Amino acid sequence: MRSLEEWLGEYAESHRNPTNKTLHYLCVPPIQLALMGLLLAVPVPAVVGGWSPFVNWASLLVVAGILYYSLLSPRLALGMLVVVLAGFALLAALAELPVPLWATCLVIFVVAWIGQFIGHAIEGKRPSFFKDLQFLLIGPLWILSALFRRLGLRY
Repeated sequence: MRSLEEWLGEYAESHRNPTNKTLHYLCVPPIQLALMGLLLAVPVPAVVGGWSPFVNWASLLVVAGILYYSLLSPRLALGMLVVVLAGFALLAALAELPVPLWATCLVIFVVAWIGQFIGHAIEGKRPSFFKDLQFLLIGPLWILSALFRRLGLRY
């Protein structure tokens, strides 16, 4: 398994242009949030989720993601846990809108991905996940690691 620094370094290779980086900082968190919201809309079989409102496809994805992140960096995994818990709180607020949560999340998801692809067109490089789908998990970690560095926190 690659180290955190190897993943982040390779991801950074296709994210050097300042505009592309800014678009990623603006678009990756909403994509993550929208994906969680879209997964909340997928029904869970009673066998799996009938006993708790906290068992849903979004929480299962989050648990798997946090476990993966903890293998790379326990500190970033803890930071990501804070991010996703805040995301669930934001999704609860969005669910109060008169529009179905899945529809709101679908719009966010599409608009944010358009922003991502515009950034890569400006950069002149293909998105990293075309090379390896694991980069879809590395993108949010790359942004969180930049925040950690800016705050002077070790990861």
